Amino acid sequence: MDISAYIIISIIILLVILVFRRYKMFVSGVGTEQSEKLIILSDQNFKQQIKHGVVLVDFWAEWCQPCKIQGPIINQLAEENANEGIKIAKLDVEKNPKVSGELGIRNIPTMIVFKNGEIKEKLVGLKTKKVLEKTLQKFI
Repeated sequence: MDISAYIIISIIILLVILVFRRYKMFVSGVGTEQSEKLIILSDQNFKQQIKHGVVLVDFWAEWCQPCKIQGPIINQLAEENANEGIKIAKLDVEKNPKVSGELGIRNIPTMIVFKNGEIKEKLVGLKTKKVLEKTLQKFI
């Protein structure tokens, strides 16, 4: 075998390793440590928490794989925006069906931006940090 064959085999092995590591992270939910600055919402405290200021609420469920990918992004936003006057919150749709039903949440993850209790923007599906940051900037 010549050198190019060894290079191609090495690249394939590296790709397999990277894909496997990503897969393990995806199914295990690694990297989902919750920020202390993240607000956990419930049917009971929802209206009070969204009443004042800009609030991004992530509607999610434990079994939802895209939600597990979105989770670390939401945590980062909570850490980075705590001093900006923006609240970042999560609401588990399985444990809090009243609010999610009232808002017509049919797909998850869904993120809704509230300003002083009013819905300003609704984002459905997995979103990058950059998209969420841009969306929040519109309402500051």
